[in-house]
Amino acid sequence: MAFDSARVNVKAGDGGPGAVSFRREKFVPEGGPDGGDGGRGGSIYFVAEKGTNTLRTFQRRRHLRADSGERGAIRDRHGKRGEDLRVAVPLGTIVHDDATGDIIADLTEPGAEIMVVRGGRGGLGNSHFATSTNQAPRIAQKGEPGEEKWVRLELKLIADVGIVGFPNAGKSTLLAALTRATPKIGNYPFTTLEPNLGVVDLDDDPFVLADIPGLIEGAHKGIGLGHNFLRHVERTRVLIHLVDGQTEDPLAAFDAINAELALYDPALAEKPQIVGINKIDLTDVRDRMSSIAAAFAARGRETMALSAVTGEGAIDLMRRARTILRDAEKNAPAAATIIVAPVVLRPNAFEPIAVHAEAGGFRLAGRRLERAVAMTDLGNEEAVAFLWRMLDRMGVAQALQRAGAASGATLYIGRDELPWREREARVR
Repeated sequence: MAFDSARVNVKAGDGGPGAVSFRREKFVPEGGPDGGDGGRGGSIYFVAEKGTNTLRTFQRRRHLRADSGERGAIRDRHGKRGEDLRVAVPLGTIVHDDATGDIIADLTEPGAEIMVVRGGRGGLGNSHFATSTNQAPRIAQKGEPGEEKWVRLELKLIADVGIVGFPNAGKSTLLAALTRATPKIGNYPFTTLEPNLGVVDLDDDPFVLADIPGLIEGAHKGIGLGHNFLRHVERTRVLIHLVDGQTEDPLAAFDAINAELALYDPALAEKPQIVGINKIDLTDVRDRMSSIAAAFAARGRETMALSAVTGEGAIDLMRRARTILRDAEKNAPAAATIIVAPVVLRPNAFEPIAVHAEAGGFRLAGRRLERAVAMTDLGNEEAVAFLWRMLDRMGVAQALQRAGAASGATLYIGRDELPWREREARVR
């Protein structure tokens, strides 16, 4: 199983409810309202960090929750804000909105972060509802529900040089010999089911090397987890094409992998490549090395012989890769880190309200409208009366009349429902 994609539910914290309270002091027996506001709920952020190259943790942790804000208190004391939740993801993680498919963020720089869901606002305490005609309001808002959505995480590793080739070509062995990476190594196909990263430090000029799991024919169609493997090649600058010297036809194996790269994305086949013929520690491979090199030379391809097991030729291969990498870096435009911030909606008093007939009533949609209802204590008559006055100012009555709603119809607003009483709505 490859751990380079995951689907995660993220739920920001709800805002804390406001408080209903009145000053009651020795010399102020009938003081005014002093209920404090609730605290804002915590938000959830994804933060790009070095040190991991899989999304394995999200296979077990599919639901992320931030803390809710605390309730307001007496004497206009605000509730404590909910703790934000910052979740580490590997460099190269792309965050998608699962419902729309839109990209929320592409995190390619260490420390880059994005807020994926925002915490709900704290409810207002009753001190905000005092008027000249109602100096002792007994209403306070509930906290706003925190945002919730499903997101899809997709990892495209960020490596300078990627090693590609058929399964068992020796890619993991080579990576382990040159870096401190500890990939799983075995003499059977698809030993490696997720990419591995390591740092090659030569002459104090290091670069990041990735072992891309073995590709097979049909990989561009997804065969053999092809799509999961191929996406990691996209962000490498240079490819080391490792060919098993024991293969009956090394040139055919080379062509097959390049064909898969081109079918998946033509740009991949155009990346600079170094052909490494592996397993020259074996006598039969060493004996046929000249004929293999001649076959590749006829195609205009230079080859380098090496043994991933003994290390022979491996350092020379890395130095050659580094030279090509530095040349590619000079000639390529700087890669931009794409961070798509959530759109901040600032609705005004004339925000349109959508009304749709449903079985038994009408569904009303509108950000301000839904937030107002969600933050109202529908069990408090005074709060409900205040809500109706607010809805009337938003134009709810006119929208319902145009839709043909009759008094007594059930209104569905967000997760709540309430009866439509035209006469009450018109009371100011």
